[in-house]
Amino acid sequence: MEGLLRPAPAEDTVCYRLFAAAAAGPGGEALLRRCAEAIVVRFAPLLASYIWQRQPFGLRYVPPHGETPAHIGGSTLFGDNVEDEWFIVYLIREITREFPGLAARIDDNDGEFLLIEAADFLPKWLNPENSNNRVFFYKGELHIIPLSETDEQECDLSVASPTVSQGLKLLSTRSEECLAAEPIRAAVYKRISGYPEKIQASFHRAHCYLPAGIVAVLRQRPSLVAAAVQAFYLRDPADLRACRCFRTFPPEQRVMTTVTFTKCLYAQLMQQKFVADRRSGYTLPLPSHPQYKAYELGMKLAHGFEILCSKCSEVSPDSKTNVPHGPLWERFLNSLKEKNYFKGQLEGSAKYLELLHMAEDYFQQSVAKPESSAEVSPGDEILTLLRTTTIDLEELERDAACLPPEDDDSWLDITPDDLDQLLKEARNESLPSSNEEEQKYDLEAVAESMKAFVSKVSTHEGAEMPWSSDESHVTFDVDSFTEALDRILGADSEELDSDDLDEEQEFDFSDEDDEDLDAENQGQDQKVSPNELIGSLKSYMNEMDRELAHTNVGKSFTTQKKEASSVKATTSQRAGPDSGAEDPELTPVDVDMNLVANLLESYSAQSGLAGPTSNILQSMGVYLPENADHIASNEASTQ
Repeated sequence: MEGLLRPAPAEDTVCYRLFAAAAAGPGGEALLRRCAEAIVVRFAPLLASYIWQRQPFGLRYVPPHGETPAHIGGSTLFGDNVEDEWFIVYLIREITREFPGLAARIDDNDGEFLLIEAADFLPKWLNPENSNNRVFFYKGELHIIPLSETDEQECDLSVASPTVSQGLKLLSTRSEECLAAEPIRAAVYKRISGYPEKIQASFHRAHCYLPAGIVAVLRQRPSLVAAAVQAFYLRDPADLRACRCFRTFPPEQRVMTTVTFTKCLYAQLMQQKFVADRRSGYTLPLPSHPQYKAYELGMKLAHGFEILCSKCSEVSPDSKTNVPHGPLWERFLNSLKEKNYFKGQLEGSAKYLELLHMAEDYFQQSVAKPESSAEVSPGDEILTLLRTTTIDLEELERDAACLPPEDDDSWLDITPDDLDQLLKEARNESLPSSNEEEQKYDLEAVAESMKAFVSKVSTHEGAEMPWSSDESHVTFDVDSFTEALDRILGADSEELDSDDLDEEQEFDFSDEDDEDLDAENQGQDQKVSPNELIGSLKSYMNEMDRELAHTNVGKSFTTQKKEASSVKATTSQRAGPDSGAEDPELTPVDVDMNLVANLLESYSAQSGLAGPTSNILQSMGVYLPENADHIASNEASTQ
């Protein structure tokens, strides 16, 4: 019921909630608020240096509502950078590890996206209808609330989802039973592996030729680069009208500087083709100029900052930025120093001040901001910084003379060979063993897997894959089968072929309904025995085989060995002339060999791309090797 009442998260938004695993007493609110402050202090080094695409990670106290107990949590709009979402997953896991009294829930507009990541390993009873409030991080591990013993015994898969309180009770009392299976946990943990080192790898530092005002603003608030890139990336004609005449950031006083982007922000800025309005004053050198890219990046970024400022109201001259202070800021700052956030920089140096401004920015935006305060637009913050910051143009030019080298952006271009290598690595990671030489490809296993797949009974939800050979096989009822054949073929099946039946049903509309009913009743009274019916069917199939023997159809199939065929023919001749012996010329078809040959031919025709054969076999756990002959022929043709 709670899942129906709670509104779904907005698109590209991840929601996270941290609950007290054990029932909190009267001081539950104060305890949760202290936990929120302790979490911010503990993870300050990671959070202060991170550049968020749209919104930062932040925790707020949420009072109880309906069946949802009080908790601390929030939501973050990650936009186009999905790595922000997985970084938050990493944070939530580490928070529950550092604070074992908390249990966390995390989802987005897709629902339980952690289960989507591990979809290949989920139990069959878990479906989107009953998965709400079942997935928790607790003590640093992923837990899934199982079905109750009654529901499990009755195999009731339509059982309703538990409430959060019920899930927390099970976690606190029977956490071992709720621990997710190892393959499920491995799939999720693999997605967040590499953090926190992965944060620095996600940054890209590039030279930009920017107005001095923007350089001064970015030194105070480096995170504002994300808002400026988004404003330029999502610009419309009304935004560009404000950029015809740059009132806030004129192009006359520009200097070279280094700007830190995330790779997502840098790619968004670089891949945009844009020509500035001539009236703006922003001109670019020739593409052959060594600093052409820095000029282009600076022009685009300046347009983003100008768009932000054009959308905000005028700021009064008396407005000042609030300097962080108080015990929480002191603990926050001490935590940064203990975790070597300042990297040994001397206090008061340019690098130290840059890192300090990043920490102040995060603290004011995500920690110290009152819960009831209105959201401050980036444009208002930029104008406030411009009014309160002294711009020393000579100092900026001195710094521009000794800039560190920018990062290589060759990662933007992926060649076909690089793409093939990435796909190969992803495929190797999905194999049961990482060493390809150890993979044994048993063609008999391929044939048996395909036959097991065909013999599976499917439902309206789709085909079921034969995951395990221990599952029960499909049963075959002889009586039901013969009765079905009797209804289809009828008593005179040997005298009428399908065309005769169609013509009779299409044109026989006489009024002798009573005679037809009598004939039908007589046919039901004179039932043919199952053995006679099967024998008649075999003779009919043998006759079809004899007719096809004079055509070229049989040449397209691989037949069994002659020795085996002759032995079967001899035994059939000994059985007597009326035992349904096969014609010696009709050599039985090797079903398994034809199946494997057709599968390999279809797989080779895919040319390494996705196709029906690889999709079906991989879903059954069968991985075919690459066609070495096909690869060799391609290499020879290219040479």
